[in-house]
Amino acid sequence: MNPAYTESLNNLIDQFAKLPGVGPKTAERLAFHILKSESREALALAEAISDVKKNIRQCKICFNLAESELCPICSDSRRDTSIICVVEQPKDVISLEKTGLCKWVYHVLNGHIAPLEGIEPADLTIDALMKRIRTGTVKEVVMATNPNLEGDGTALYIQSLLSGMNVKVTRLARGLPTGSTIEFASGNILADAILGRNPL
Repeated sequence: MNPAYTESLNNLIDQFAKLPGVGPKTAERLAFHILKSESREALALAEAISDVKKNIRQCKICFNLAESELCPICSDSRRDTSIICVVEQPKDVISLEKTGLCKWVYHVLNGHIAPLEGIEPADLTIDALMKRIRTGTVKEVVMATNPNLEGDGTALYIQSLLSGMNVKVTRLARGLPTGSTIEFASGNILADAILGRNPL
């Protein structure tokens, strides 16, 4: 709290400082940018934030981000619904889609299994995934969890649930370095991983 600033300006700086990767100096710069900008521009930002919080929900099928009952991918009739790609977060869907190679549908787990952090299978959308697979129309499940300890553990857990079912289980090829995250992988690396996916 800077005593030289007004209460509302200090509050705006504090709110910006809560954003990931935004330090005190950047928060201050952003606040002064808003202060100097035209009211129309500043209020458009506020409205966009409000719209995101009011309108975005989870897709009722895959748990991806949506503004209606279904996300754009689940409502796309051109998608191959016999292949489900399992990811940890909606951001992973965005990264994979940027490659232009994915014609499948997705299932977002909303995290990974991490007992030490108190995250158990029941905390994820694994039950909903199994329900989708039990319909009998799914031929392949592509595990695209992050190539790290938690992601691999989650993939192995889901694979164990699928054993005995007539479903092919594959994993993105290790063009993805172990310990990395899909969100920050380049398009070329993701393309190699998608095209070279391996049986689990």
